[in-house]
Amino acid sequence: MKRNILFFAAVLILMSFSGLNKVKGGHGWISLFDGKSLDGWRASDKPGTFSVEDGSIKVAGPTSHLYYEGPVMNHNFKNFEFKALVMTRPGSNSGIYFHTAYQDKSFPDKGFEVQVNNSHSDWKRTGGLYDIKDTKEVYVKDNEWFTEDILVQGKHVVVKLNNRVVTDWTQPDGFVPPENHPGRIISSGTFALQGHDPKSVVYFKDIMVKPLP
Repeated sequence: MKRNILFFAAVLILMSFSGLNKVKGGHGWISLFDGKSLDGWRASDKPGTFSVEDGSIKVAGPTSHLYYEGPVMNHNFKNFEFKALVMTRPGSNSGIYFHTAYQDKSFPDKGFEVQVNNSHSDWKRTGGLYDIKDTKEVYVKDNEWFTEDILVQGKHVVVKLNNRVVTDWTQPDGFVPPENHPGRIISSGTFALQGHDPKSVVYFKDIMVKPLP
């Protein structure tokens, strides 16, 4: 009887760890979005821009930003790999910020923006490091899900689209950020999703992070 009890206890422990890995994504990946609610996220002055639809975060409405303020790493990331599935509608513009911090309105002053834009009038396309190392090339299509992956280690930033490297940038010694983006410098902080304008409709899902040493 004692052996049976120990056996079943071991099985329950293994099942518990299995479930934990599934929630966190396995292999060090941790989910930042539960697919059902905006728990752990905080919108700035126009919260109606963000909603949950079919397991994804839908961005559609006036200019606003949705900041991760959940418990993972106390929402303060320095070295990490971030990835999400993204889909844009034609003519839409958005972005993924990192090393940023919550602010009540306007575009984030702190941190970097990784562009999400395949066909908007702004020529700076998806995967570029906005106003730091932009790209004119269009690597992914509207109306199709694609993976956007951001790796930050030290002062090195790599952005991949569907596992293809689009941006590879290292902040040089003595780097001076652009005058219009004085806070665009490697530091630490949280992530934010951008609601660019009322005509832009973008979806994000399977939002994951892997903290790195």
